[in-house]
Amino acid sequence: MKAPQAKKIEKILEIHGDRRIDNYFWLNERENPEVIKYLEEENAYEEHMMKDTEAFQEELFEEMKARYKKDDESLPYFFNGYWYIVRYEEGKEYPIFCRKHKSLDNSEEIIVDVNILAEGETYFEVGSVAVSPDNKLVSFSSDNISRRIYTINFKNLVTGEIFPDQIHNTTGKAVWANDNEHVFYIRKDESLRAFQVYRHKLGTDSADDVLIFHEEDDTFDVNVFKTKSMEYIFIASSSTISDEHRFIPADNVFAEWKIIQPRIDDLEYSVEHFEDEFYIITNADGATNFKIVKTKINNCGMENWVDVIPHRAEVLLEGFEIFRDYLVLEEREEGLLQIKIIDEKTQEAYYLPFSDPTYTAYIGINMEFDTEVLRYGYTSLTQPSSTYEYNMKEKTSQLLKQQEVLGGKFLPENYISERIWAESRDGETRIPISLVYHKDTKKSADTPLLLYGYGSYGHTVDASFSNVRLSILDRGFIYAIAHIRGGEYLGREWYEDGKMLYKKNTFFDFIDAGKHLIKENYTSSQHMYAMGGSAGGLLVGAVVNYEPKLFNGIVAQVPFVDVVTTMLDETIPLTTGEYDEWGNPNDKEYYQYMKEYSPYDNVEAKDYPHMLITTGLHDSQVQYWEPAKWTAKLRELKTDNNLLLFKTDMSSGHGGASGRFESLKEDALEYAFLLMIDKKIN
Repeated sequence: MKAPQAKKIEKILEIHGDRRIDNYFWLNERENPEVIKYLEEENAYEEHMMKDTEAFQEELFEEMKARYKKDDESLPYFFNGYWYIVRYEEGKEYPIFCRKHKSLDNSEEIIVDVNILAEGETYFEVGSVAVSPDNKLVSFSSDNISRRIYTINFKNLVTGEIFPDQIHNTTGKAVWANDNEHVFYIRKDESLRAFQVYRHKLGTDSADDVLIFHEEDDTFDVNVFKTKSMEYIFIASSSTISDEHRFIPADNVFAEWKIIQPRIDDLEYSVEHFEDEFYIITNADGATNFKIVKTKINNCGMENWVDVIPHRAEVLLEGFEIFRDYLVLEEREEGLLQIKIIDEKTQEAYYLPFSDPTYTAYIGINMEFDTEVLRYGYTSLTQPSSTYEYNMKEKTSQLLKQQEVLGGKFLPENYISERIWAESRDGETRIPISLVYHKDTKKSADTPLLLYGYGSYGHTVDASFSNVRLSILDRGFIYAIAHIRGGEYLGREWYEDGKMLYKKNTFFDFIDAGKHLIKENYTSSQHMYAMGGSAGGLLVGAVVNYEPKLFNGIVAQVPFVDVVTTMLDETIPLTTGEYDEWGNPNDKEYYQYMKEYSPYDNVEAKDYPHMLITTGLHDSQVQYWEPAKWTAKLRELKTDNNLLLFKTDMSSGHGGASGRFESLKEDALEYAFLLMIDKKIN
């Protein structure tokens, strides 16, 4: 079967005196039948070229699925008189939200059964479920298109009645006031930016809802939330580098909204409440890696902030949890997350002990102030996700729940994890790499290795366990994560050094990490593969332009590859809000810099590795036409005979297929592709 080739329609794009010719610009016409025809032709070609692996894909899918407990349920947590649980039933794809009054021995009450809501839908996702303070009502939101545009509905938990109230075009989140009849929610604009906060009264037409806040700066998004104390409702307005929070008492929806601290460029902060004070995590006063301050509620401007946990240059402060007698911190030092407990009465401070060379630890769901018990989570590349209960007074720990790995083959001791450091090309920077492999896998030039990366938005990809990943580890692959600049693995400066006019550091770190793995004999270019999604798709797309022979193949999931054109189009979701991440190409300096690394703009007539590119037609974050255009241009120009496959999920968006197990088919396809081109299967 011959590979499809999209037709060329010349489009001249000109700015700053520079002309770009985009022959595939027309693929952004979502309603154009020729566009759909091209996407379907590419799907048919992918299916044809992967035909011989169909049985193997099914084997992988069943193998992955078999590791999951089919009737699993979440660890119950207690809040406002009820135990809350999310569970799955065998043979069903979607969760069931339920609760039990006071005791886990009492009968179950189903709040929302998503399986019923999803009947007849090709895609369905519940955004949030929120119970009213009096426990009699619930709001729940859903998206059946996969554009992350949610409709909010309401249900009477006493009678089971679904109210006629429906609120469309929201982020999905609803926050109840303490009067049990008003909720606050967020609407999206045409570019899907969260920009307005409304107040809705239950039983009224949403057309009559009251606009509470309109964020007019298109580089800011809004959020609404309730404090842990349930005493205050906050509206947070945030850009990449600035925050502004306003609040009212949750008991009075008609109160005047008060601002904590008006927005200032480069001032970030977030707020929690305890007794008569607000606790704030912030980068104020040059606290690059953040600090914690507190301030009285009635006098909360920045001039009144008092340090609680001062800034430390070597420690990134990522989060905190307040208890009546304890303060718990999430800290990151030398890339590893630590949980620090401070006894507020004695000021004794200590860290919970973790032993793996690379891992993830985090504060769990802790809804109560007046308790000595902390819930926290832990996972590593070899240890399944676990939730512990730690008594901060007795200093004792109890395992409450650990992710079950069924199928009979998994034993943690059969796998080895490491953390190594690669030297960057500047000779001064060391790049951390986390690795995991089966104990029987030998490191050699013939060993296949999958290198994963992201490196944007300060998001850190930590070392965590994956049921799915076992399918390639057990077949001889090494799996590695490159903790490259653009994330915050080594602190805030690690992020700052991988954004804006330093973005190329992200790509070069990934390349240098790959070369280090080859140098240390973990693998070779003939057996090394790269994977990344979204901004990680930008990463692997840029890398194959810079170093097309370093990897034998790549998997680019929903990749952000048409950087310049997208960042010049303010109608596209995320664009304006991300000028602080990538720069604004309306400024010539940023335009030229972006153009130098944008994967689509730098496709050339040369050999490229094997490539599997995926997208969703309804993707709200990275529009489908970016990978479509990239594929078409690669098909036109590349000079090799390597596989280039492009698959569009015609019913999903950025997050892939909905349902508990359907997404495993995407994993099975990706792993079959890697194993096929590594000649591990025919």
